[in-house]
Amino acid sequence: QVQLVESGGGLVQAGDSLMLSCAANTASGRSFSTYTMGWFRRVPGKERDFVAAISGNGKNAYYTDSVKGRFTISRDNAKNTLYLRIDSLKPEDTADYYCAAKNFWGKHSDYADYLSWGHGTQVTVSS
Repeated sequence: QVQLVESGGGLVQAGDSLMLSCAANTASGRSFSTYTMGWFRRVPGKERDFVAAISGNGKNAYYTDSVKGRFTISRDNAKNTLYLRIDSLKPEDTADYYCAAKNFWGKHSDYADYLSWGHGTQVTVSS
């Protein structure tokens, strides 16, 4: 499996931009590029919500409708790192953000299909 560590969260103002990172440690030797990667977020007391997913080669991306146009998922396979850029932050973006890895492309929002998860990074957006 792959170990994932998120970073880049913090307290920001509405309208600001933020770049979240997810560093992957593929201790097993399996290439990071073989994983489909996803971002989820969770507001305390609520269920995890799918945000975005990206294919192993980075050529395909998928977003939940509510974030299209403001969120951009990307990856740098040479650096074993996944990114999520959030523009025009809104107070409703406040959540813990998690990256996750799985073996196939598709069924993006089903978190049960993701094999590895990070511990999350907190994003708080003040109005």
